Amino acid sequence: MTRSPEPKNGVPPELPLTRSEHMRRVRGKNSAAERSLRSALHAEGLRFRLHRRVEGIAADIVFPSPRVAVFVDGCFWHGCPEHATFPKTNKDYWLPKLAENRERDSRQTKRLQTAGWTVFRVWEHECLPPDARVVQRIVVACRVGPLSTRDVGVH
Repeated sequence: MTRSPEPKNGVPPELPLTRSEHMRRVRGKNSAAERSLRSALHAEGLRFRLHRRVEGIAADIVFPSPRVAVFVDGCFWHGCPEHATFPKTNKDYWLPKLAENRERDSRQTKRLQTAGWTVFRVWEHECLPPDARVVQRIVVACRVGPLSTRDVGVH
């Protein structure tokens, strides 16, 4: 018979999270990376809208007047070339799902660019802490207006 660990200070120890509990805790909005980038942009004097639909696509950070949309892409979910890890189990499910995420990112970027928006796709790791070059590129796009090359995304 196995015994459960004794409570410490009257509080039972936490059991490990199941996979579904862990996945449920993954944030789609207001992640630490997103909040960090927003803070840096706000410190530069920029004001923006959050989680707005632009051309039917929900962007993380939107600057309506200069028509700039920013997406903070998680390294795992969007396949960062530096930090992405691939699942060891259930590959038949995960690999097509992650590939579809990248394809959707590409389609959405092209759709927004065609509609006259400047699109930035920023990796999660570039926001913790915010990469000064990324912040400056967004600041310039917002203050100067549309850039000659619309594909100014960081990745």
